[in-house]
Amino acid sequence: MEIQEIRTFGRRHGKKISNHQQWLVDNVLPVILPKNIKKAGDFILEIGFGNGEHLRELALQYPDKIIIGAEPFMNGVSSLLSSIWDESTKAIKPEYKNIYIWPDDVRIILKNDSAEFLPFKLSQIYVLHPDPWPKARHEKRRLLNSDFLNMLSSKLENNGSIIIGTDHHEYYDWVLNQLKNTSLKIKSTDVDIIKTRYQKKNKANTVAPKYIILSN
Repeated sequence: MEIQEIRTFGRRHGKKISNHQQWLVDNVLPVILPKNIKKAGDFILEIGFGNGEHLRELALQYPDKIIIGAEPFMNGVSSLLSSIWDESTKAIKPEYKNIYIWPDDVRIILKNDSAEFLPFKLSQIYVLHPDPWPKARHEKRRLLNSDFLNMLSSKLENNGSIIIGTDHHEYYDWVLNQLKNTSLKIKSTDVDIIKTRYQKKNKANTVAPKYIILSN
């Protein structure tokens, strides 16, 4: 019997999305699922992209790379779809045609090596502002535990990078402690990241987010 993963994210749905956004989810999202990636190349994954601000920036910064975003919150998925869709041409804007979306728990595609999911290695993996689950009884829900970090390491190219950012400094220290049970190494703690909505909100009221870059 397969053991179900502990859920590491909150709700899947927020307020009702618009009719147009629902049309995008029904008609555009199925076309840009990761299983539809047909070409080889460099792959970048962002886990938990929120409304997609940073994911869109990655697509612009790396036009020759394939950008995959994983986000289980459907309001965020529909918001990203709205921002990359050109209503006048009824197509995805050319500058965002390298974006693919997985609207569910990222562990599903990381653990499955079939062609339907992610059989390839990743050059960069971003995990920016994951839910810190600050209460002690919720600590088991934290995404960046050693098991998950090892899973990311197994999907990382040689000399690839995992970029983690959080404005919850206790969570940051907790992640550093989790690294003891992985083979990952710290490359840097100096990262220039686009200021996303979550960074501006600064949920933990700290001076600034803290970052860490890891390699295998």
